[in-house]
Amino acid sequence: MELSAMESTMMPSQQPGRFNIVLQNAGISSMHTAVTHYGNVIFLDRTNIGPSAINLVGNCRDNPADMMTTHDCTAHSVIYDPSSNTVRPVFIYSDTWCSSGQFLPNGTLMQTGGSADGGSIIRYFTPCSSGSWCNWMESSTNLQSSRWYASNQILPDGRIIVVGGRGVYNYEFQPTGGQFYLQFLKDTADFQDDNLYPYLHLLPSNLLYIFANRDSILLNYFTNTVVRKFPTIPGEPRNYPCSGSSVMLALDTANSYSKAEVLVCGGANQASFKSSGPQYGASQTCGRMEVTSNSPFWDMSYMPFRRNMGDMVLLPTAKVLIINGAQNGSQGYLLASNPILNPLLYDPDKKTFEIQAPSTIPRVYHSTANLLPDGRVLVAGSNTRYTYQYTGPFPTELRVETFSPAYLDATNDWLRPRIAKNPFTITYGMPFSVDVAIPGKLVGNIQLTLLSSPFTTHSFSQGQRQLKLPVAASVLSYANTYYVASTAPPSSGVAPPSYYMLFALHNGIPSQAVWVLVTS
Repeated sequence: MELSAMESTMMPSQQPGRFNIVLQNAGISSMHTAVTHYGNVIFLDRTNIGPSAINLVGNCRDNPADMMTTHDCTAHSVIYDPSSNTVRPVFIYSDTWCSSGQFLPNGTLMQTGGSADGGSIIRYFTPCSSGSWCNWMESSTNLQSSRWYASNQILPDGRIIVVGGRGVYNYEFQPTGGQFYLQFLKDTADFQDDNLYPYLHLLPSNLLYIFANRDSILLNYFTNTVVRKFPTIPGEPRNYPCSGSSVMLALDTANSYSKAEVLVCGGANQASFKSSGPQYGASQTCGRMEVTSNSPFWDMSYMPFRRNMGDMVLLPTAKVLIINGAQNGSQGYLLASNPILNPLLYDPDKKTFEIQAPSTIPRVYHSTANLLPDGRVLVAGSNTRYTYQYTGPFPTELRVETFSPAYLDATNDWLRPRIAKNPFTITYGMPFSVDVAIPGKLVGNIQLTLLSSPFTTHSFSQGQRQLKLPVAASVLSYANTYYVASTAPPSSGVAPPSYYMLFALHNGIPSQAVWVLVTS
């Protein structure tokens, strides 16, 4: 796909959005990132990596199974507070290298697997407000299989399904449930295992869409049967180590949340991981498929740039930000080149890509991107080395950035809504209301959207989900403040029980989010 004349001649200062470095040294390079319902952020690296750049407070980690440092007084997880741009070190014991995670209905992060002594470990982090003390805890119950490079998804009943892992062709349920063989995982394991970190999307029907390598299925996990096989996506492998990324586009009340579309973008040449020398070009294509259709097919399009290791972030506007990554090579230590600094903004309605203003910091292997409640996207990590190394190509990256989409420009402040009053809990199928303040005259109607908080690692945000809620006509209540009536999602298949960010939008400009618990 060639760039338009306007796109190709635009200077970075003319491109929409902006990056800001908000923290020069987070102490660790975040391989895994998750935003808690307190608004602070869990950064998590691996432990088998040697010393980090931040010390633990008051204790050290003595682990004879650690392959690098059996006595380690540095932290490998921190809590970042976006309001103060500060971090606090937290203690984690077993190795979390290339692990998976998901928030439980009560807001606790369940974190699973990893490498070496961490492969079968289940960890819990119960968040707390900034200034309070909370820490990682390891469960006395282990996973039923040791899992490295697995993916997690919360289910309608609040349990977590954990799927795959290197050489693991099954899935299990946590904290309760059995383990079941899945032939699909073995079938998609090619000579370099391009089926790792499978993409999981829970459909409104309660069934689970699973994408691995280039193929995908619909799993009925109630009966443990594959009920549908989908067409193979054209082009390159799309999962680790040839990682692209994937999202399920926003579910919409306009069709009763019945239509689910999956977007898969980027990837790498199938030989790029085992044969990194040639630095093969990454994929330039995106595939989009309505997986609830009676006749599904991949609608293919071209991005302006090739990209692997990109992260895909659902924004309050229901557009998709594609950020981070490289144009050549694959995931893995020093296996990629030609970092791509410009994010893309994908418009699902227009099916177009818009080039965004660039960063100055390459974010390649082990980078993350997560939506914050204020509408910014938090960007962290990038470490292509087995240890922390600060020289040479693609050094260990400790800086933290935010990307501010154009909707945060000051020129939009005259439209920017503010949620003045909201419920803390909404119940499936029940009405609720919010009060939304507008700076001036109301333009059109006020919209409401819910966004989950995913666990992000290796170019896939596990559990990422968005819902466009129904709204009645906005009614002026008092002093430029409008009463907006809505209805909670109809079921836990549409919105699994958890904390969500609730945004109001006024003429396409989002408010800062408030956290609401969606429950029965």
